[in-house]
Amino acid sequence: MSHITKILLKIIMLRIRNKIKPEIAEEQCGFVEDKGTSYAIYILRTLIELALEVQKDVYLCFIDYTKAFDRVRHDEIITQLKQLNIDRKDLRIIKTMYWEQTAAIRIENKTSTFQDIKQGVRQGCVLSPDLFSLYSEIIMRNLENHPGIKVGGQNINKLRYADDTVLIAENKEDLQKLLNIVEEESRKKGLELNSKKTEVMVFSRKQESPKCDIFINEVKLKQTEKFKYLGTIISNNGKTNREISARTAQAKINFQKMKTILTNKHISIKMRKRALQCYIEPVLMYGCKAWTISKQIQNKLEATEMWFLRRMLQIPWTAKKTEF
Repeated sequence: MSHITKILLKIIMLRIRNKIKPEIAEEQCGFVEDKGTSYAIYILRTLIELALEVQKDVYLCFIDYTKAFDRVRHDEIITQLKQLNIDRKDLRIIKTMYWEQTAAIRIENKTSTFQDIKQGVRQGCVLSPDLFSLYSEIIMRNLENHPGIKVGGQNINKLRYADDTVLIAENKEDLQKLLNIVEEESRKKGLELNSKKTEVMVFSRKQESPKCDIFINEVKLKQTEKFKYLGTIISNNGKTNREISARTAQAKINFQKMKTILTNKHISIKMRKRALQCYIEPVLMYGCKAWTISKQIQNKLEATEMWFLRRMLQIPWTAKKTEF
């Protein structure tokens, strides 16, 4: 895609976003200003904590779509844009980009005939995130009046980041109903749920976690004790110990990859600490806004920081030095 095309699409995006934005539900955290993965993680962990505090069970279904962005139907997304009264000139450019795409397969010296591409949003296109969010909104609106969990008098039955969707309920019957609706409406829009990667999880104060048999088209979904959601580990005990252990381990791996720089005495300690803050600490502290910090976790984080600094300054473990 040329630079001129990217600039043109950026201008169109800014013009149509004001009309698309009101159509996007509040629970959508992907490609939305002032939201992001950390925001979605914080909301999910907070919902779980609040429910467990009042002895409510929480049933989650982590939905995985099969190549969701590649299955967006061009004719349907254009219809949705028309309904928003998008300027005809902008709409014509978008239609030209998507409706006039063709592709062929080339193997060695042989090329197939060119075929029209009728689905999928373009990779690297600044319009793609907004177009996908608008497309998926039609599916999720069908859940609005169905039970989830109530927090502050508000019913919450889903949380989304782009195509990463979590369904939320107080029991397995309600969770199954939510999933059935999503599966049916997704199929109507050409999207397919991946039953092998879609998993369920139950949070409970009971000694044994309740069994949760949930199905997609008669295929039983895996019930898991932990799930990696937006890069962070969600555990069915509601605690963050596993996540923090994984964060510290990954941060140490990244430190070792940059060891030649971070332990180089020919580079000032100020510059090396800056590199640590830029490249290592974000890995360690990703999602920290949603952590419940105990004394044990605080000690673990401080020990990890000391691990970094001792190696940067090449101080042996036998030496007692706590200030750097």
